[in-house]
Amino acid sequence: MFPMDVFLTYTLACVFLVISPGPDNLLAIGRGLSQGKMAATVSGFSSGAGILFHVMAATFGLTLLIQTSTLAFYVVKFVGAGYLIWLGIKVLRSKSLFSVEKAKKQPLSTIFTTGFLSAALNPKPGMFVLAFVPQFVNPELGSVTVQMVVYGVWFALLTAVGFALMGVFSSHLTKWLTNRPRIVNGLNISAGVTFVTSGLAVAMMKQR
Repeated sequence: MFPMDVFLTYTLACVFLVISPGPDNLLAIGRGLSQGKMAATVSGFSSGAGILFHVMAATFGLTLLIQTSTLAFYVVKFVGAGYLIWLGIKVLRSKSLFSVEKAKKQPLSTIFTTGFLSAALNPKPGMFVLAFVPQFVNPELGSVTVQMVVYGVWFALLTAVGFALMGVFSSHLTKWLTNRPRIVNGLNISAGVTFVTSGLAVAMMKQR
């Protein structure tokens, strides 16, 4: 059902997607710098859980409904866009996502919720999963639903592990960044702009 050559090609494509800069891996990196390895790991896996939400939604038709229902599409689009823009403005105002100062530890539940909502409320991953994963599905090899779920879960797991590793690695840069406040400030501004830009991109999405 899962030819090795197809699975390896799929895995490589997923890895490239995971390492591409975006709001969710920036969250994990920021958590690693300011909150430590555990927070980075939780943030990474919360993003993976958000991707898993999109995988299940795409597999069982919710994403297709959003694509075909004008009302559902606009509700999801503007809720997701609003959340991303709100996160971006929050980062720009506080400049605390990337911080090498000792910060008050946030509950892991809060870190998980923020990461999950950032991924789950953004409709772009759902549209992407619906367009990307089926390209590797072959109806002649068995259940399409099973293949969608397996490929999707693998993508979510790679996302979780990849983002977590980025965050854990960033936690080792804290000492190096301590005497480089301009770089830290630039990272916060870049992250805030990325969130806002992502939110605006979602707001401008057109129904297909």
